[in-house]
Parts: sequence; C-alpha cells; structure tokens
Amino acid sequence: MNARDIMTTSVVTVTPETSIEEAARLMLDRRISGLPVISGDGMVVGIVTEGDLLRRTEVGTEHHHSTWYGLLFGPGRLAQDYARARARKVGEVMTTSMISAAPETPLSEVVRLMEAHRVKRLPVIERGRLVGIISRANLVGALAEFLAGQHDQALSDDEIRRAVLAEIDRQPWGPRESVTVKVSGGVVELDGAIIDERERVALRVAAENLPGVKSVVDHLVWVEPLSGAVIPEPS
Repeated sequence: MNARDIMTTSVVTVTPETSIEEAARLMLDRRISGLPVISGDGMVVGIVTEGDLLRRTEVGTEHHHSTWYGLLFGPGRLAQDYARARARKVGEVMTTSMISAAPETPLSEVVRLMEAHRVKRLPVIERGRLVGIISRANLVGALAEFLAGQHDQALSDDEIRRAVLAEIDRQPWGPRESVTVKVSGGVVELDGAIIDERERVALRVAAENLPGVKSVVDHLVWVEPLSGAVIPEPS
C-alpha cells in the first residue's frame, strides 16, 4: 500500500496570514494537531502544529533564557524565540522545513519518516501542491480495515499448518527442527522445544495472524541451550 491509498484528501489548511487565534481554534474544533500552510498560489510553504504554539507569552510558557544562552546562541536566536512567543500570524511560527511524502510513497517509508522525525502526520505533496495528509489515525484505520477483511479469507486446516511452517522457515529465529504444528478445526497446536522464551510469543503470533485460526494451544517446552535442562513455563 502507498500513501495515496490511505491519505485524507479533504485537508484543513491555513495561509501564512491566518491568525494564531484562528489556527488554534481550527485545531481544537477539528480535533487535529497540525495544519498545512498554503500560499496564495496553492503551493505548500509550511506546517503549523500544536508544538509551534506551546511557548506563548499569553499563558506564561515562553522561554526565559539565561545570559549564557544569549552568549552561546547569539542575538538572532533570542530574537527568533521572542517573535515566536508573541507572533500573531501563522507565517511567523510555522515550520518550513517540512517532512512530507509523495502519493506513491510506500507505507513502510511513511512510518519510517514518522518515527525518524517524531511527527504525527505527513503532508502528501505532488508537484509542490498538497493532495492529502497521512496521520497515525490513517495508519491505524488501514490496519483495522485489513484485519476485518481477513475474516472473509479463512484457510483450511492444512493450509494453516503449511503457512505456519513456512513462516517459521522464513524467520531467522524460527525453531524449524524442534517445533511441530498440528491444526484441527482452526485450532493450532504448537509442540516441541524452544531455547528462548520470546520464541513462544513469536510462534503464537505467527499462527494467530492467519485467517481461519480460532485459537492457539501451546505445548512448547523451554530448554536451556547449554545444559539441556527443561525450564518450567512461567506461571
């Protein structure tokens, strides 16, 4: 799936001339945490977020810098912080170095960008113009839709068994030689030995992810790899 498959296309936007008061009210009324900023010719020039409005003189949250701060960063940084804390227009506080995606950006890359830059949303831009926006809620919605669709694709017992074994084979942690899989009526039984308790959870997840699986019964035994001693399963 790509960005265009899940992005929201009806995006609430502002301009650089929009007042801070109006931008704040839009965020509250629409329950959104960021607004793309569009210039008069329709080009994306920035984004204003809740974070841009946190340090404000009106509510006493502006930065109070020490003398050392001014000496270290210079008067330009002090002037910037002063302006942002008292600005009246979006263009004076917006972030211009945006992280964005293109319509064809894979969702894996969308998530990587969100994590790497610690942002909650990505504008989707094509030829400099805003065509949509992706938020974490869009990604969760895509997951919910995918999981709901799995209910209509139930596999047979034999298909489930072969799929579980194939997944174990594909994974570098997969204990293929020491684990057996049986399936009856959609119930998966895992038996055999594992050398790390975390393998137990991964094996259960591998089975639970398959459409048609009703439950997973775990008979796995945790064996200490050097001594061969059987470790009792945690209660």
